[in-house]
Amino acid sequence: MKELSLHILDIAQNSIAAEAETLRIAIIEDLESDLLTIKIKDDGHGMDSETVKKVVDPFYTTRTTRKVGLGIPLFKLSAEQCAGRFEINSHLGNGTEIIAIFKHSHIDRVPLGNMTDTLLTIINASEKMDLIYTHSYNGNCFSLNTREIKKLLDGVSITAIDVMRWLKSYISEGLQEIIKTEAL
Repeated sequence: MKELSLHILDIAQNSIAAEAETLRIAIIEDLESDLLTIKIKDDGHGMDSETVKKVVDPFYTTRTTRKVGLGIPLFKLSAEQCAGRFEINSHLGNGTEIIAIFKHSHIDRVPLGNMTDTLLTIINASEKMDLIYTHSYNGNCFSLNTREIKKLLDGVSITAIDVMRWLKSYISEGLQEIIKTEAL
């Protein structure tokens, strides 16, 4: 994939399919340590240990619409090709956690991509699921918690067009701010 955000979106779709109530996504960019860490954790159905071993195989999928499942194997390959590592932990009934670590400056590391649109797509895809997103850039942090936002909306749908417009602005400005703060 051309952007890491597309891997994140793919994993989020798996979380939605696993009927997760909460999806946590954490991005940690630590330039001093030269690391980019992506953590994705849900409280969905989870997988047994045999399935966890199989999901890194591109010729394994639980989908009936195709015979290959490239999302997780390509994400793993991306991390490993950038002097990083990949972990997947899951237990039936307790959800799944994926951790991908990349050497931030590695020449083969694809860009993080458009996280604003990725987050909006996830929110729009599953109004019922709560999304907790944190993004740290050299210690400066932005966070988004749709559970808190839904409470403030007092019954207005989080996917309403005006709310989505506000979310786009809020996320975009928040992400720009953590990087801009670093430049000061």
